[in-house]
Amino acid sequence: MSGRQTDALDRLWSRYGLDVSDASVDLAQLFGRRAPVVLEIGSGMGDSTAAMAAADPGRDYLAVEVHTPGIANLLDLVERGDLDNVRIARGDALDLVRGLPEGALAAVHVYFPDPWPKARHHKRRIIQPAHVALLRSRLAPGGTLHCATDWAEYAEAMRETLDADPELVDAYGGFAPRPAHRPVTKFERRAITAGRPVADLIYRRR
Repeated sequence: MSGRQTDALDRLWSRYGLDVSDASVDLAQLFGRRAPVVLEIGSGMGDSTAAMAAADPGRDYLAVEVHTPGIANLLDLVERGDLDNVRIARGDALDLVRGLPEGALAAVHVYFPDPWPKARHHKRRIIQPAHVALLRSRLAPGGTLHCATDWAEYAEAMRETLDADPELVDAYGGFAPRPAHRPVTKFERRAITAGRPVADLIYRRR
């Protein structure tokens, strides 16, 4: 990590961070208010999370990540942007979700998860039936599950899995147009430059 990131982690973790455990999470206590909550699974370096939170102050953003430099970078962005509507969880996303009450989330974002391209590794993918059922159960009625990937085979597999969930409705009847609220990241620009088009899938809970 850079010196700036190390400093941010040391100073800001106690204020904005939590370690994932088997315990339940009180979102109102975590954020200090009651507001719609967006869960960001795999926030990476945090640029997208910080940008969306800054543009959407009426909602709270809970990012979950395992990569320490990414966590530290997001903490730095939170401080620089004076973003009191962001909290960062360190650990396994599914363990975090299990600790949330049913219907607690306004939206779940799964942007550019690891595609695990080898067939023998597909069982590690975040978007698979049991995981989708868990994520959907934490959405409020009408809440949104938004996935994005630059891996064509995974995009089709995501669509098939999401279509199969009886409580999710495809908001666009197929791949969605790129939503304006999802920032373009450096990762996404590299994917497009390499000729990998990005697919968005947006589903709502019935």
